[in-house]
Amino acid sequence: MGFKKRLAAALLLAAVAFLTFGIARSGMQVSEKQEEKFPAFTGEKDTLYLWYTDEALTSYLTSAAVTYNENHDVRIVPVLQSGPEYLEQINAASLSGEELPDLYILSHDSLEKAYLAGLAEEVRLRERTSLRDTYRDTGLSAATYQGKVIGYPFYFETSALLYNKTYLEDLAESRLQAEADIAAGEEAQQQADAGNVTQDTAEETPSFSDEEIEARVQELIPKTLEDMKTFADSYDAPEAVEGVFKWDVTDIFYNYFFIGNAIEMGGAAGDDISQIDIYNLNAIRNMRAYEELNQFFSIDTSEISYESVIHEFMEGRQVFTVATSDVVGTLEQAEEDGSFPYEYGIALLPDIDADRETKPLSMTQCVVVNGYGTHQEDANDFAFFLTAGYNESLYARSGKVSAARDADYGNEALSMFAEAYDNSVAMPKMIETSNFWVLLERVFSQVWNGTDANDALKELSEQIMQQVTGREYEEVYIEDVQEETDVEYLDEEYYTEEAQKEGQAEE
Repeated sequence: MGFKKRLAAALLLAAVAFLTFGIARSGMQVSEKQEEKFPAFTGEKDTLYLWYTDEALTSYLTSAAVTYNENHDVRIVPVLQSGPEYLEQINAASLSGEELPDLYILSHDSLEKAYLAGLAEEVRLRERTSLRDTYRDTGLSAATYQGKVIGYPFYFETSALLYNKTYLEDLAESRLQAEADIAAGEEAQQQADAGNVTQDTAEETPSFSDEEIEARVQELIPKTLEDMKTFADSYDAPEAVEGVFKWDVTDIFYNYFFIGNAIEMGGAAGDDISQIDIYNLNAIRNMRAYEELNQFFSIDTSEISYESVIHEFMEGRQVFTVATSDVVGTLEQAEEDGSFPYEYGIALLPDIDADRETKPLSMTQCVVVNGYGTHQEDANDFAFFLTAGYNESLYARSGKVSAARDADYGNEALSMFAEAYDNSVAMPKMIETSNFWVLLERVFSQVWNGTDANDALKELSEQIMQQVTGREYEEVYIEDVQEETDVEYLDEEYYTEEAQKEGQAEE
């Protein structure tokens, strides 16, 4: 690092320390207010501070702290922090030793930074409890660094397929009715052929059970992108519908499933730089499938956002979209106030085709025990309580979805998001590749707008590998998949024509 960079870093740390002092002072004020409001925060007990940045957690954390404080010899004080340099604030407070956070909530992709700075320790449970029996596998992998679980999986975010269930139920019933009509017609014809002619009676419209309709709805939900295209081609849409499938193609979180099962970024725990594979045949093919959807659904990237897509869905203008779990709360509220007059459902995202599966991206928020803290045992105990012992009210109080294995979501949609989470790829935590998501988002944008997928992925892989190895890196070019496909198709036509000529000659 050059002198200018060192000087800039030193000045930045000094500024962060000054900022942290101010925040610590404000944190003290928050703590004092909490002590006045909640008697459980007072008394001659050791105090443990829990830092967090998401205000939506305040109700849940306060309730959990009060409950825990009433039955333990320590008091937990949640402190809401702000600012973009959250981990730097934790580091500065830990080094100063003044009201440092004994534990804090952190996104899993920052765990490597926290561990290398001494701000995270391997989790230690008081009781004989199996972490694998307590937390979902995806959460444990996300919380693991170099073979050690260094955070308690708290809650997650991932994406799934959101669909208008009302539309699909109407379609299911109409198809069941059409099948019943055909069956009735065939039976009548058989009776007529057998000479069993009876007097015409008024036709009865058959009624279908909820189970029959639901079973047909599940059949109608596209399992692959090819199914989605087939659905779009054959769907006789209601007047309000403007499109069958639309999602925010500008955000990597909603695009990642196309490539999630085709590339490797750091292995299962996302922390191994020797396990990186971005440029490969499957990745190229999947990105081509992504590009083809632009030709099929024609989504304008200049006029789209996640919020606008969800708004269109709520108005009944879209049948399917890609959504994150926050949509459940949005739709439930809209159902209550009457602004969403439909039923909805959640399903796993479609695969590319029968041979190529997809995997969505996921983020896991973890409760981390500070390596600088002096109450490690108590901090571990409360972290486990917060994430696995008190989590039944997590969604109701915060809108967050628990990463605990036995969580009772009490909501079918949330259970489907949990299933999607189990099938997801956690964002890697390697410092060397921290800009990967920005670069990959750019690749998706380029491919959507016509850049060759092969070239874009090759360039991305070379840049990431250069960052990891510290030297120039060049990938061996993979023969163009599209050209190979075209050649095979032309060869098939050629041999078919030759066979026809030979057949005519023999005649």
